[in-house]
Amino acid sequence: MRIAPELWLKRLVVGGNDRIFEIGPSFRNEGLDTTHNPEFTTCEFYSAYSNLAELIQTTESLITRLMHGVDQAIASRLTSLRGPEVSIPNGQWKQVELIPALEDILNFQFPDLSQPDAFEKLVGLLAEHHPSLEISGMPLNKLLDHLAATYLENASLDQPLFIIHHPACMAPLAKSFICPKTSQLVSARAELFIEGREIANMYEEENNPFEQRRKFELQMESKGSSAVADEEGPAEIDESYVQALEHGLPPTGGWGCGIDRLVMFFSGASRISDTLSFGSLKNVVSLSQAAKRP
Repeated sequence: MRIAPELWLKRLVVGGNDRIFEIGPSFRNEGLDTTHNPEFTTCEFYSAYSNLAELIQTTESLITRLMHGVDQAIASRLTSLRGPEVSIPNGQWKQVELIPALEDILNFQFPDLSQPDAFEKLVGLLAEHHPSLEISGMPLNKLLDHLAATYLENASLDQPLFIIHHPACMAPLAKSFICPKTSQLVSARAELFIEGREIANMYEEENNPFEQRRKFELQMESKGSSAVADEEGPAEIDESYVQALEHGLPPTGGWGCGIDRLVMFFSGASRISDTLSFGSLKNVVSLSQAAKRP
């Protein structure tokens, strides 16, 4: 079962399909809560020669048009739905760069996150400045994600928010560059959050096979022997994908969105199980057990 269609769709771009999308099921062992279900529906598209700014603009346009359609449907037909309460700006939506924003909030400068000792240095700084913060048992990429969730994502409660330019270790499939503000190696990536929930993820794809192999190797080292496939990449180096990149992936923008969570936002649902055709995993297990009873 696939965690995402990403690597397969990018193989099709290598094969000459400049614009391609898929809507279908994905499966991740991420637990079960109000916004997560192991099986869910995703929409992903890949567009050759599209950059991050264009992906952000496309996302703003898509959500705005969907919001307009939902408002009309609620007013005329789906009157029982609560609908979204967040306001959609008319102009450019709010953006924050992950590292500068966290440095301002935490009140210290991050170490070079591309160095082998970055995790130990960052943990030491957090212990010194914010000793009450719970950070045990997290690798560097998960720690950074936890900090963003703790200090940045709530800014999306009243308006959409793009968190951009994640450290390179958080996006091994994305293009990287040196940030002129922080001199950190960051990715050309953005995540859209609305009402505190991640709605879409987008980035410029890494198309250098040598860089992609290096990033896969660094990812395997950070995961250790307990490596599992997740949204950040496969559980092992995908040799056939690296070989595909050797044939030439043009500069490409990639975009992904969880359809179930998007429906949650537009319908005003508080639980992802309310948007799933057959409920959550708990519902499926309960039905199976009931069918076995005499």
